[in-house]
This record gives sequence, C-alpha cells and structure tokens, in this order.
Amino acid sequence: MLDVEALTKRYGAFTAVEDLSFHIEPGEVLGLVGPNGAGKTTSIRCVAGILKPSGGRIVLGGHDLAVDPVAAKRTLGLIPDSPHPFDMLTVTEHLRFIAMAYDVQDAEPRIGPLLEELELTEKQDELASTLSRGMRQKLAIACAFIRDPGLLLFDEPLTGLDPKAIRRIRGSIRRRADDGAAVMISSHLLDLVERLCDRVLILHRGRAVAFGTLDEVRAGAAASDDASLEEAFFAITEDGADEPPA
Repeated sequence: MLDVEALTKRYGAFTAVEDLSFHIEPGEVLGLVGPNGAGKTTSIRCVAGILKPSGGRIVLGGHDLAVDPVAAKRTLGLIPDSPHPFDMLTVTEHLRFIAMAYDVQDAEPRIGPLLEELELTEKQDELASTLSRGMRQKLAIACAFIRDPGLLLFDEPLTGLDPKAIRRIRGSIRRRADDGAAVMISSHLLDLVERLCDRVLILHRGRAVAFGTLDEVRAGAAASDDASLEEAFFAITEDGADEPPA
C-alpha cells in the first residue's frame, strides 16, 4: 500500500531525513518513533505530499506521488498533530463537506455510527470553534475515517485525549487495519505503539536505526526477549544511533 524508497529531505545544508526506505502492507499498523527532531513529522508530510522530497520515491496504492499526485493523495487520510477545522462548520457539516469533496457515495448513513464511535454524537451540531482540543482531534479522525482510505497517517493522533478516548480510538484504528487499511502512527507514546503496532520504525537524526517487529527491534538492540519497546528504544537511540539498520 505504501512504498518509500530512499526518501531524503533537505533544508539548505540541513538534512532532516536521509535515505529512508520502508513499506506498509494492507492490514498492517506501523509505529514511527524517535526523539524530538528525528524526522518523523517531516517523513509523514513527505508521504502525504505536503512537503516535496529532495530525493527518493514514494508510491501510494500503486501511484507514484511525484508522477500522479492527485491519484496518490486520494488513497490516504492524514490526521495531523494539530488539526485546524473550519471554525464556522459544525461537526456533522465537516463530515458532509469531506464526503462531498471526495465523492463518498455512502457517507450519509455512516455519519451517525461514526459520531457514536468517536464519542462525538453530543457535539454533532456544535461549531468547530467551540470544541476542546481533544474533540477537535476526534473530529479530524472522523473526517479521515468517513472516506475509508486505504492508507491512514497519524501524526501524534492521541494528543489531548483522556485515557478512555485513547483506548476507544486505539480500537478504532485496529479495526480499520483488520479491515485492510494500512496505517502509520507517529507517537511518543511507546506503550501505545507496542500494544497497537505490528512493526516499528525508529528514526534518529533523520535516519532509520531500526525497522521490524518488536522481536526484531529487541534483537537489534541486544535486549532481552521480554524487554519493552521503551527499553529497546533507549538502547538503540543512545548506543547505536549513528549506525543504520542492517
């Protein structure tokens, strides 16, 4: 569903992401983790077509992003870390607008269940300008889910959410992966990544320093079989950060 080959992004003399390659299959959840400034958000924005890469190739759903950007972007739904909804649209109006923009034919009967799933039913007629930080985050997720894209990109998706909402949305993400969506989640919540993701990609200083299942990441970090992702993460980024994965 997503193939990234030798992605590089430079800002003048500074290289934010260097020679990054990975792929995500349908039905798979990939966790993207790394210290602040590691290149996570830059990578996601390049994949989403917001930033133009300095080098490399990105293919979404069989469409080369550089060659056919419209078709490529139609395959994905992006949930940014700081959503900016339209202040003067209600929650329900947002979903209808997104459905109309992307020509979603069966959106109307799905709006009610989606609002309930994301605990937005009581807010459905409220303007986005009145919503709390957490509710705006839920609205951004709902706007992505209404389209049923083949690829979902989450950049710190659970910011501002309470523990109950985190648990609920974690289940929503997993169900969509089980239904065949490819998912990439960037998060500092290593426990979330460990519990939800099938594979993990660790970035440090713009480079991939680990990529694989949790067991493979543990092996690369020379960690014990029962080590947490947090323990493996610190072992890799503190001790082997300058070496790319084999």
